Amino acid sequence: MVLALGAGGLALTTVAIAPQVGEFFTAGSVEAPEVNLRPLAERSIAYADNGTVMATFHAAENRQEVPLRRIPRTVRRTILAVEDEDFFQHNGVNLRATMRALFENVSSGGIAQGGSTITQQLIKLSLLSPRQDLNRKAREAILAIELEKTMSKREILERYLNQVYFGGGAYGVQAAAEIYWGQNIDQLDWGQAALLASLIQNPVAYDPVLEPDVARERRRVALDRIVELGYITQEEADFYDIAPLPQARIDVLPEPNDYFVEEVKQQLLDMEELGATPTERYNALFKGGLRIETTFSPEAQFLALSARNNVLPDTGGQFTAALVAVTPQTGAVRAMVGGPGFDRYRYNLATQGSRQPGSSFKIFVLAAALEAGLVPDDIVNGTGPCSFPNPGGYPDPYVANNYADGGGSNGTITSATTASSNCGFLRLGQFVGLDRVVALARAMGVTTELDARNLSLPIGSEEVHPIDMAGAAAVLANGGVRHRPYIIESVTDRDGNVIYQHDAPGRQVVSEQTACLATQILEANVQGGTGTAAALPNMAAAGKTGTAQNWGDAWFVGYTPFLATAVWMGNAEARVPMTSVGGISVTGGSYPAEIWRAFNEPAHNGLTYTDFPTCDPTRAGRSLANFFEPDAEAPTTDQPTSTPTPAAVTCPAGYLPGDLDGDGNAESCVPVATPTTAPPA
Repeated sequence: MVLALGAGGLALTTVAIAPQVGEFFTAGSVEAPEVNLRPLAERSIAYADNGTVMATFHAAENRQEVPLRRIPRTVRRTILAVEDEDFFQHNGVNLRATMRALFENVSSGGIAQGGSTITQQLIKLSLLSPRQDLNRKAREAILAIELEKTMSKREILERYLNQVYFGGGAYGVQAAAEIYWGQNIDQLDWGQAALLASLIQNPVAYDPVLEPDVARERRRVALDRIVELGYITQEEADFYDIAPLPQARIDVLPEPNDYFVEEVKQQLLDMEELGATPTERYNALFKGGLRIETTFSPEAQFLALSARNNVLPDTGGQFTAALVAVTPQTGAVRAMVGGPGFDRYRYNLATQGSRQPGSSFKIFVLAAALEAGLVPDDIVNGTGPCSFPNPGGYPDPYVANNYADGGGSNGTITSATTASSNCGFLRLGQFVGLDRVVALARAMGVTTELDARNLSLPIGSEEVHPIDMAGAAAVLANGGVRHRPYIIESVTDRDGNVIYQHDAPGRQVVSEQTACLATQILEANVQGGTGTAAALPNMAAAGKTGTAQNWGDAWFVGYTPFLATAVWMGNAEARVPMTSVGGISVTGGSYPAEIWRAFNEPAHNGLTYTDFPTCDPTRAGRSLANFFEPDAEAPTTDQPTSTPTPAAVTCPAGYLPGDLDGDGNAESCVPVATPTTAPPA
């Protein structure tokens, strides 16, 4: 009787499911399509210069593929026990499990229970929609059988374990191990593996952080299953059963949240090696599993932030500072402080900020003068105020003053630099030619617009970027050889193929002697001029201060034999006078120079004290007023120059005769200026 009832029940069930079974096998009778699985979306990782992870880049799927050999047997065996015990025996479809699921789903009129093998699940994840019906199940089965003809069992399992979703934004076992336990996948025990296995069926409903009671229940089911299969003992299962669940997600791999990282991201999105179109480059970065080696030094960055934070006075957020540090011999950017904080101000002042450099721009006038054949002992008239014809410009004539309206004096180029004489450098710029100053500034790395007709150019009225100023200082530190500042060393794809490698040989943009003499002068400025607050006890240092008009911007740009650093200070949004900050009017020789020192002193700890190179001997100094009379004796410094015999000066179109030393005689031709605003003092 029992047997008869059983047979009758089976017959009734078979009749009930006959249409569905017929649909299943009819769908399976078509010619099997070719199965091709696309590469998985994988996060890209940026590394610092010491190999530590700086940031990850990913779109919707946070995933890092790991080979099967790195996934421990605790994880492999537990997931197979829960999801597909017979994985290594079937050909992609487990007919027994499939028929059981069909019988049990008759009453629901659809698919309420699975029965899919891991191969079928992989097909569903990769190629099919999540819709649950018999037609999809049939296609799933057909494609699973075909997939097992082209991929080995180990390849299928590896792909599945790297693709499946575990909740919390984690795709694949490695990302899951990170967000739940802050570990690598090869460190997980049986209890942790049981939790992962329990999440696959419903990662939202069984979320251990949001639904701990349900998650604990499901973990116990998984533990019971591996006890049945003899992988662990009941005693071990009981031990793992009382282990605490993850209580929060762990962010072990930071996403882009820093000025340097954001700069890396933007450069990668513009890198042609990653693709011909913006979409291709985006997919390569956020889905392509790239490995990006950068120049970033975590130690240098820590010191830079500490220097800024410890020196900058509390202004209620009104004023901030930016800093860029570059290795002169390569151009590698080691530290970058781009503003008050990336969470509050995303605009990178170090690379995008354009501010008046004030007297720090005199570096380029100095280099141009030395490159043109002048020497540190040549005499320049630094008396002020100084006046220059400025037809059509504003004002006409253009009149400038020295700092704090100081009278100034005649003196050497070195003394004009250490005193930061505005009038001395305005006359020096006219003597050399502002077009030459602009050309040299360009060659040394300034990328912003510079107008050679602007008479106030030599004292920093044109805007520059901090990173350009650091790169220019690096030229002088490197014997006149320029290496463009860069932040990305190399990029490799997920297979280890190098798709980009930084390889930019340096270019000699000023002579070695010019770089040496300029360094000699700028070192004197740190030792006894406007930059004494930047002097280092453990390394030779050279540099120049800069204070823009009305104290709206303040700079210190300097270098050692090992590092070139530019520091800017001001308001991030506008030019706000810094006339009462920490009780002082801010100049480049105050907080910016102090920040520069506070960064560079610890940055050079452990290095042997190194002097700058010794320069070749130079000729005796001459006055600019009689520079073209080689036999004339140079006047005594700080004394009025003798009046030379007036010489007729004929100037080409676009130029006017210019009085460079204020003696009432025209010695050179001055370009006709375009209208300018009043320059900084």
